[in-house]
Amino acid sequence: MEKQRQRKKKKEPPSPIRWAAIVFFMAVIISAGMGLASELLLSGAGLLLAAGVLLLFILLGILFDIVGVAVTAADPRPLNSMASHKERGAKEALRLVRNANRVSSVCNDVVGDICGIVSGVTGAVIASRLRAAFGLESLLVSVGLTALISGLTIGGKALGKTFAIRRGTDVTYWAGHFLYLFRPRRKRR
Repeated sequence: MEKQRQRKKKKEPPSPIRWAAIVFFMAVIISAGMGLASELLLSGAGLLLAAGVLLLFILLGILFDIVGVAVTAADPRPLNSMASHKERGAKEALRLVRNANRVSSVCNDVVGDICGIVSGVTGAVIASRLRAAFGLESLLVSVGLTALISGLTIGGKALGKTFAIRRGTDVTYWAGHFLYLFRPRRKRR
């Protein structure tokens, strides 16, 4: 009887110190991966490819911000209904909603901040290439590019947050459906 109660007992979330350690290591691994990808893509790349990489990091930060806000705003009732009808991705979406505080922390803080840092570094690489290619004044190029990156990131996240709040359940379901694709075949359905 005691063993059954222990099995039914919900899994306790990690302690705040343990969660901070998990997030720390997650941030180190993700930022190393994104930094490596950025270095590989930017080494020897022209201005157009570098601008594309920069835009990719900005869009990635906005996308993860949307998901992080959506899981906190999502209504679990439609997701429960979808899960009971065995719709693909509904279980994963419910898991995201049930862990909204951790999902939001990872999406908004970890991935969002890393994308901001990597886009800043990418902007610095682009600024140095613009100065070298066109002999432009370094201060004006750096300040202008920093302002543009900030504006795109902050404006995109502002639009994304509005969308995520209004369509939180839909966005969460889409995220769950995406996660479903990575589920092992034997666990599907």
